[in-house]
Amino acid sequence: MNFKSKIIYFFIFFFIFSCNKKPETTSTLNEKSLEAQLIETYMQAMEEFERGDVIYAGKKFSEAELIYPQSVWAPRAVLMSAYGFFSQGYYGNAISDLERFFVKYKNHPQTDYALYLLALCHYDQIIDEKKDLDQILKAKKYFEIIIERYPNTPYASDSTFKLEYILELMASKEMYLARYYVEREKWIPAIKRFKIVVKEYETTIYVEEALHRLVELHYKVGLVNEARNYATLLGYNYKSSEWYEASYKILNKKYVRKEINNNDDKENILKKFKNLFK
Repeated sequence: MNFKSKIIYFFIFFFIFSCNKKPETTSTLNEKSLEAQLIETYMQAMEEFERGDVIYAGKKFSEAELIYPQSVWAPRAVLMSAYGFFSQGYYGNAISDLERFFVKYKNHPQTDYALYLLALCHYDQIIDEKKDLDQILKAKKYFEIIIERYPNTPYASDSTFKLEYILELMASKEMYLARYYVEREKWIPAIKRFKIVVKEYETTIYVEEALHRLVELHYKVGLVNEARNYATLLGYNYKSSEWYEASYKILNKKYVRKEINNNDDKENILKKFKNLFK
């Protein structure tokens, strides 16, 4: 190969190498520029958020995310937008942001917080347990997920507390429906509802009354043995309850009240009598 050919090949190689390097440099500069734009827009959104204009702040947070979705700031922008909407009661907007977060940023370190905020969005919309069953069930679902997946977080502790309240609401709804049937003398549907309370909400404040109503209704329809079984269960667990006294009065001619050992464990006894409700 002569000298002239070597020079030609050198320039060809240099041109190819330069073409390969230029996009990489440009790409790096573009990334830095996008990051800077994102942060600037994010800070603008924060200013609007602090002023209380969560609608405009939400738009700016969304704009920041769209500028550079691969940045670490992008998921933060989504969460801040969701929190802003949540804080002012725009639950639909907050839920929309959070659902997008779960799709685009799977396994993000703040997923536990996002789940907790989503649960709160549904929880805070519960006004009437008789009408807001959809919100109750969704809040329950997400609180249970938090407790299962993130048991050692503050979110799990608060979720446990709120879940107890949700169970009370759900039991209350069943009691409401059961009483509705009782008022209309529809004994069988009423019995089914009271059984649901005993089976599924045995830790709530409504279980004592539900057991008494089961005594009362079974006795009314002529199922005295079943009434006696429920009275026994009520006596084992709530022997000092006014509801037990009321049940005892219904059965006092045929039912002998037994002395109960004070050391009996309520939880174990409830499990022991589970077969009565199958």
